[in-house]
Amino acid sequence: MEATFVVIGGGIAGVSCAESIAFLAPEENVILISASPLIKAATNIIAFGKTLTQFDVEERSTNSLTEVFSSVMVFNDIVTKVDKSSKTVFTENGKIISYKKLCICTGARPKLICENNSRVIGIRDTESVETFVEKLKGSKRIIVVGNGGIATELVHELNGIDVVWVIKDKHISATFIDPGAAEFFQERLLKKENDTDNQPVKRMKYTITNDNSIKGGPALGPDWHDNFKFKKGNALSTVQVEYESEIVKIMDTLETSDQENENWPVYAQLTTGKIIGCDLIVSATGVVPNSNMIGLESLNQDKDGGYIVDWKLETSEPEIFAAGDVCSVGWEIAPRWFQMRLWTQAHQMGKYAAKSMVSTLKKEEFFQDFCFELFTHVTKFFGYKVVLLGLYNGQKLEKDYEILLRVTKGQEYVKLVVKNGKMQGAVLIGETDLEEMCENLILNQLDISMYGEDLLNPDIDIEDYFD
Repeated sequence: MEATFVVIGGGIAGVSCAESIAFLAPEENVILISASPLIKAATNIIAFGKTLTQFDVEERSTNSLTEVFSSVMVFNDIVTKVDKSSKTVFTENGKIISYKKLCICTGARPKLICENNSRVIGIRDTESVETFVEKLKGSKRIIVVGNGGIATELVHELNGIDVVWVIKDKHISATFIDPGAAEFFQERLLKKENDTDNQPVKRMKYTITNDNSIKGGPALGPDWHDNFKFKKGNALSTVQVEYESEIVKIMDTLETSDQENENWPVYAQLTTGKIIGCDLIVSATGVVPNSNMIGLESLNQDKDGGYIVDWKLETSEPEIFAAGDVCSVGWEIAPRWFQMRLWTQAHQMGKYAAKSMVSTLKKEEFFQDFCFELFTHVTKFFGYKVVLLGLYNGQKLEKDYEILLRVTKGQEYVKLVVKNGKMQGAVLIGETDLEEMCENLILNQLDISMYGEDLLNPDIDIEDYFD
């Protein structure tokens, strides 16, 4: 078979790439190869800022893409090899596809703390969540290892099960928030009955279809837990946080019998020396790029394993591009942007890779997408809407900055990062309605030193000046 564009991966990056190619070059044929029968489709896209967008994302069958775009073909198959010299892709089902432009969007896989242990599970895609839910049914206590988004959401969602949360940091959710915001969430962590989950939020929305045929499906979005039942009865779970700890050893039996009175299927020894028994260990300690494709060993890779891409998202091999979690940026990045393997960046990169491939095919001049000017991420933790903008935790600033803070207990947490009188980043938790103002101030780099603390005075509608 032949196709002008071939995209490998049915996740957020791959599907947004294929859709954008079909929109920009409807006369060219596109083949999308997905390991899963389900793909991620973005719908109802509404921009309410220069880089902030609101849209829904649904998990659909592969047919949904071909019905909208006649130039796109989707195969539920696995790529076994890529031949760079002949520009050919080989699949598990025997297909041989030649291409002019190739985009790798194979995402990443969980970085497990222990391989080949039935009591240790990583959560990354729909299949792994279904396995987890099944194992959860007979569990009384689980250990959650990790301090990122999935770990945070999982600890919040679990009810009726005792949770031991093992984190290597001094505060919870350190991947995204500072100790002050962690303190703001602390009450919600202990009291889950007052959730704000039913409040409407302006953000991307995922739904998940239970399909047992999924094998290594696309990565989860921020609403991955909505269709899964993590509750056992009406009892609330207890959450025990083990700060500044890591698991150093996993055992099936206790070497000493004085620390636990009850027998557990598995035990974890922490760096603090504490030994904790449980039914299941959830490893949510980050991801490893799926950059092990046969035939692409010569592509330049970063130390994390991701394929290094230039500002066009092109790898070291001409005509081969990469987008999403599988790639690592290799260009000089903007002052207030950085790469983070999140679903938001996967969507942005997929669309931009399409633009790059189509433009280079047509030999048209093009410029880097504006989304790479400012880091943005919208998610939900403990029932609260969370917006992260720019250098939200003072990244790159080497502690040479000041913080403006406004906290209303149980309602909102607003943190602005300011350096030399100019806003560099922001953390907005709750329905603050300050997203557009903060985005404008970070992008425009206006001097706001004259406003001082009045910038966050709730009695002054400061956003009216800057929206």
